[in-house]
Amino acid sequence: MSEIQKPITVAITGASGSIYGIRLIEFLVSQGYLIDLILSQTACKVVQMEMGINFKYESPKENKENLISYLVNQISNAKSESELKDLIRTWSAENLAASVSSGSYRSQGMIIIPCSMGTVGRIANGISSDLISRCADVCIKERNKLIVVARETPFHAIHLQNMLTITQAGGVILPAMPAFYHEPKTIDDLVNFVVGKTLDIFGIDNELFKRWMTKNA
Repeated sequence: MSEIQKPITVAITGASGSIYGIRLIEFLVSQGYLIDLILSQTACKVVQMEMGINFKYESPKENKENLISYLVNQISNAKSESELKDLIRTWSAENLAASVSSGSYRSQGMIIIPCSMGTVGRIANGISSDLISRCADVCIKERNKLIVVARETPFHAIHLQNMLTITQAGGVILPAMPAFYHEPKTIDDLVNFVVGKTLDIFGIDNELFKRWMTKNA
């Protein structure tokens, strides 16, 4: 009997750059990955402002429906609405009793994309004040994958210390810093580079960006 695929927890916080999180979800569902999605209160406002997706913090069920409508309309190889409903679960960031908050929950790990410095600070100091920081805390204690796509500039000393603390605890800090060696032509090229690198570190094969190649001498 084949093993049931374990889901990936994806969190979007209120940092600018919500397109990174939405693009990551686009790729994962297109490849058939199961997703547990958590949106912070500020993320709902930022996603609506930056992406035009109507998210309401108090309504995870409605957010799922609106996200699926967006995915069906935006992705050329999108799965059907019924398939997407089976691949995406949405959770309120206030629901600390959610199944994903437990160390006994079987998950492949967590990606916070983009991640605000407020969320970084809570994770670094073990403050599980919402479901996002709690799930990150669980990943660290269970030695599971945790990728934090930090999105802020410039960083001050507290930001840097908090990111170092997360790294020392086993998490991966992957700042939203696109490269230019692949000669990007569009914003999508820049976004796909960051999302592709995130997937690489998580261990998921992808061809979202052109990789560095040199000729043999």
